[in-house]
Amino acid sequence: MEEKNKIQLFEDKRIRTAWNDETEEWYFSIIDVIEVLTDSREPRRYWSDLKNKLKDEGNQLYDKIVRLKMTARDGKSRLTDVANEAELLRIIQSIPSPKAEPFKMWLAQVGKERIDETIDPELAIDRALSTYLRKGYTKEWINQRLQAIQVRKELTDEWEDRGVKQGVEYALLTDEISKAWSGMSTRQYKKYKGLKKENLRDNMTTLELVLNMLAEATTTEISKTAEPETFEENKRVAKRGGQIAGNARKEIEKDTGKSVISKRNALDFSKLIIDSIEEKNKDDE
Repeated sequence: MEEKNKIQLFEDKRIRTAWNDETEEWYFSIIDVIEVLTDSREPRRYWSDLKNKLKDEGNQLYDKIVRLKMTARDGKSRLTDVANEAELLRIIQSIPSPKAEPFKMWLAQVGKERIDETIDPELAIDRALSTYLRKGYTKEWINQRLQAIQVRKELTDEWEDRGVKQGVEYALLTDEISKAWSGMSTRQYKKYKGLKKENLRDNMTTLELVLNMLAEATTTEISKTAEPETFEENKRVAKRGGQIAGNARKEIEKDTGKSVISKRNALDFSKLIIDSIEEKNKDDE
């Protein structure tokens, strides 16, 4: 397991974290989080008691806890219990502390929203629109992103009809499309943009997003015509769909003399918007 250690601060207290490149997940030191949320002088003892309680209750979370080497306060590297985001939130639910209440309330609210969205899917679209606006994206980019979500859904529906299995097989086919149009797998693309957990499409420029949409939409149409029956046949279709968008990318780059693939990410987009607002304020003065 390859991990990159980092110290994050929460209320001026440190929480040790590690990034796992293989699973693309952050792992958090459980005793650090417990110390922050409970102000316990013995967070290790607190976690030991809580862990035993979870085990006695038959909670399967107990079996998912892993140990990673992290740098302790004395500078030495020691094994410590860590949890990913989902596991950590479950642990927080079991902590009776005022500081844990905001997290519990947030989880309850998220749960309610997901139930409401199951009843009325349009609410999910409204929530996505609101989230992107708060993050500083332009309305033009958001419209493209929402269209990209629809294109992706049509593709995954087609894959489901062709017997492709969700999870690993979806990811492998997505990589085939990505490599064919951009020259990089999804993981390589994210690394190129300096991303970790972030969504790749949320960090694409408008042109990157459009070409990715073209690759996925074309793959869907070819699949409907070719009617692939095996996973290998689906891979060939995915590659064909990606290559068509890849040819379009090469034509654009030839005509403009610039690379379509950009290192810019969402932070860059937000900065551009802030800079534009500041520039406009200067003009209005």
